Amino acid sequence: MFTGIVEELGTLTARTDGDDSSVIEVHAPTVAADLRHGDSVAVDGVCLTVTDHTPQGFSADVMAETLTRSTLGRLRRGDPVNLERAMRADARFGGHIVQGHVDATTTVLSREPGDRWEVVTFALPAALRRYVVLKGSVALDGVSLTVSARTDDTFSVSLIPTTLELTTLGSRQPGEEVNVEVDVLAKYVEAMLADGRVDAGGEVAP
Repeated sequence: MFTGIVEELGTLTARTDGDDSSVIEVHAPTVAADLRHGDSVAVDGVCLTVTDHTPQGFSADVMAETLTRSTLGRLRRGDPVNLERAMRADARFGGHIVQGHVDATTTVLSREPGDRWEVVTFALPAALRRYVVLKGSVALDGVSLTVSARTDDTFSVSLIPTTLELTTLGSRQPGEEVNVEVDVLAKYVEAMLADGRVDAGGEVAP
């Protein structure tokens, strides 16, 4: 599990493509400092398993479905990536619950600069509309953000200077894609209501 607080802006140093998978290598000296084989790392919001590591970076396998359903399939050597190690049980919970399971990709529609921040608006995929609410949480390229505005087919987030400087969202331009993961708590509530385990009064059935 992750929290959507990016620890390092890494760089893709190599990508080796197979028939239905890829191996990526990422330069990430901060994140790699205490990695072990089998650890989980979120790369642009996608949970990957470390297969090899050095003091300067790590490697991970990316399966065909992940390449197709996320922006990882379009990564090229030299591209920056947001990185976060799996959350420690004794650490502060700085963002929100992020699984690293991308629900969809979406497109940047516009950027509106403010004094020291920017409001960025994205297309809202129809399948995700019921999960994205005003002031709710959403993870974009692995960054935990608060929805600051929403219409039927768009949503916006406000990016503070730290996010603009230290994550890929600072440079994403209109037309570019990002990974989206909605709040998993909304999915659980929907599932419980759908199968009748929670009634209108909030009681949980056995």
